[in-house]
Amino acid sequence: MGWHFATACLAAVRAFAPASNVATPRVAPRHMLELPKFSFDSLFKQDATTISREPGWLKKARDVSGYADRVDQIDALAGAMAAKSDAELRAVTDDLRARRAGGATLDSLIPEAFAACREASTRALGLRHYDVQLVGGMALHEGKLAEMATGEGKTLVATCPLYLRSLDMRGTHVITVNDYLARRDSETLQPLFDFLGLTVGVVQSESTSAQRRAAYECDVTYVTNNELGFDYLRDHLAYETEELTLTLRPLNFAIVDEADSILVDEARTPLIISGEGDGDAPAKYDAATLAASFLERGRDYEVDYKGRRVTLTDDGYTRAVDLLGVQDDPLGLFGTESKWAAYLFPSLNAKELYFCERDYLVDAGEVKIVDEFTGRVMEGRRWNGGLHQAVEAKEKVEVKPEQVTVASITYQSLFLLYPTLSGMTGTAQSEAKELSDTYKLDVLKVPTAKPLVRADGGDLVFKSKLDKFRYVLRDINERHQRGQPVLCGTTSIEDATLVSELLRNEDVPHRVLNANPKLARKESEIMSQAGRKGAVTIATNMAGRGTDILLGGNAALTARLRLREAVAPAVDGRLGALVEVDKTLYPVPELDASLDARLTAAAAEAAVFLREEIFGAA
Repeated sequence: MGWHFATACLAAVRAFAPASNVATPRVAPRHMLELPKFSFDSLFKQDATTISREPGWLKKARDVSGYADRVDQIDALAGAMAAKSDAELRAVTDDLRARRAGGATLDSLIPEAFAACREASTRALGLRHYDVQLVGGMALHEGKLAEMATGEGKTLVATCPLYLRSLDMRGTHVITVNDYLARRDSETLQPLFDFLGLTVGVVQSESTSAQRRAAYECDVTYVTNNELGFDYLRDHLAYETEELTLTLRPLNFAIVDEADSILVDEARTPLIISGEGDGDAPAKYDAATLAASFLERGRDYEVDYKGRRVTLTDDGYTRAVDLLGVQDDPLGLFGTESKWAAYLFPSLNAKELYFCERDYLVDAGEVKIVDEFTGRVMEGRRWNGGLHQAVEAKEKVEVKPEQVTVASITYQSLFLLYPTLSGMTGTAQSEAKELSDTYKLDVLKVPTAKPLVRADGGDLVFKSKLDKFRYVLRDINERHQRGQPVLCGTTSIEDATLVSELLRNEDVPHRVLNANPKLARKESEIMSQAGRKGAVTIATNMAGRGTDILLGGNAALTARLRLREAVAPAVDGRLGALVEVDKTLYPVPELDASLDARLTAAAAEAAVFLREEIFGAA
């Protein structure tokens, strides 16, 4: 394609790269002393946040000093591993598997396995594990939850224990919160695992049964918690062995990414596979919804917002019986024939507790649930207990037949099936007791590779929601004027929309990420640009979770988008509209005239070669 195109590519990346004159953040003052749990280690060791990172510092650090000797053993093997050829390093996997099959314990293989994985990562990825990342890896192997600060490389940390556990050839699973992270991590780390001779699979929401089966048969499988749960349920409904995907072999070892969200926030969320029930139910839900509209809160029923349930008063019960025409039935709403209670109470819940744009969306005549934890639309999911039908009747869309539960399991029950369960997250100490009580998971706070200089502010409490949003608006505006990038997280689509409207009134340019299905696949790419100068991004609490936000933005992605805009139309003019960058989502600035001309010329030169490759002729 010529050196002109390569030169233009390099120039484009430099044009979008962040400026280097970034102010160093202040160190947050420590106003309070947090007393550690009593142990002899805490008496004689130092807090890792205050230790300078000179050689041997791990042995002085509280909580992680017990791993220091093993880290030294791994370091001692670094020279021998570096001296091996690629083929010899690959052969280490076969040797370790043979020793494991011969009776060697996994713990005894840690030094060599971790050293081999570290050297392979250096060669295949250009990334070498820090000592603290080795500590995190050992904690995961032991079945602990490693709490690591944002940006400390949790993705890389998982590779060493995955490699070690794969020596058993019984499969390992990395469980993530969304398809994007599963795909990104598997693609990012595949060169490393290929180098070591391991197979890698990824399960996506659109994967077929054959693809799922192949992925679960790999040494390392990346999968979301949703897909894992439903594959488990489907396997238990299968009639033939050929229909199985996940359970062809026993569950073995799992690392849960963003563990606080999956293991705690969603622990009791039931995963349900349903079948169709009563075909007459839709008409009854319409009637129950109409009856509920005549009942008044406070007079006919009481609402428990915390417990999320509605209770009829005596007068309300009598009025409901009259409205539904079952006065002559001695059992009233609970009659064995009509069973009106099963339709009225979901209708009252839908009326008082579930709201459009917060709990669900109506899209093309279909009610779609919005995940309260992620803010994303949960495609294909339906509430049970008649609630979904009640919401459909409330929104006056087609009421689909009632569903009957065929199979169900909670995440808590599912993850307890793993003999060894571990996890990674940036925030776990606040849930440490619950994690210990429920999953027998101990939390290990892994120190940062370098002393932390980020300023962590305290919580601000306001008298009212209005006061809070006034402060948020003023704070965002001030920071935006200074050119400081701002990421504003909200707990609901409603709040994200409100903040967006307030910023729009102040003429503050911003981007919003919520439950829009059209942006679900792009949200992580958009989130990666939240660090650009002056960028303001509003997002529900887990939109783009796990995405690296680089200060100055993701220059490589921005350059790639701009290059695609230039090259695709040069290959075929019809492609121009398909690759045009939406400037409201991606902050791609205009290039100066000389660079733009060079890019256009390079794209035209490259197009000749690309047309020959794609179409077979110039």
